[in-house]
Amino acid sequence: MFGLRKRLDLPTPSEALPGRPTPLETAETHFVNGRPLAPPYPEGFAKAMFGLGCFWGAERKFWQLGDGIWITAAGYSAGLTPNPTYEEVCTGLTGHNEVVLVVFDPRKIAYETLLKTFWENHDPTQGMRQGNDVGTQYRSGIYVFDDSQRRAAEASREAYGKALAARGYGPVTTEILDAGPFYFAEDYHQQYLAKNPNGYCGLGGTGVSCPIGTGVAAE
Repeated sequence: MFGLRKRLDLPTPSEALPGRPTPLETAETHFVNGRPLAPPYPEGFAKAMFGLGCFWGAERKFWQLGDGIWITAAGYSAGLTPNPTYEEVCTGLTGHNEVVLVVFDPRKIAYETLLKTFWENHDPTQGMRQGNDVGTQYRSGIYVFDDSQRRAAEASREAYGKALAARGYGPVTTEILDAGPFYFAEDYHQQYLAKNPNGYCGLGGTGVSCPIGTGVAAE
């Protein structure tokens, strides 16, 4: 339907698929903890968003952090097409990345802990791919919600880039952008590896430790 060629460049607005005005149907609650996926979220909680390859394995890494994580959700962001389907994202003609939305309590878990989890669970030097998963939807990205997150993300990228270079890796290709619209992925993607424990996970880190702090800021 959309052709078989896998794009490795982002589409222009004129190339992007039109999408649709209404959101896709998705799960109402988190399969692991039973909490509502959609906002409103508890007062004082914060959001973070990351792309680090296939969102099935990426989402599991964040919900496994446990206390302090309210919900995680698989979705699409950093693209052009409104309310894209998975099949559309796979064409490369929406511009979206497969991302994980993390809603967390910053009094219990620091944003830096999320960054450390992000860096250590994929190879951020691979451009438009992650392992055997090839395409723009698998690019490495941090999508920030405020200036504080941007500063922390940029500092961590610099620090981890140096650690990777010392081990012979190439330049970090991770994009750091202001968070745009987050579109929840279809029901079956949500907490996929909790529903399918033996399901596919193409995620793999470099084995290089990320040298950033994981303390929780004082209340």
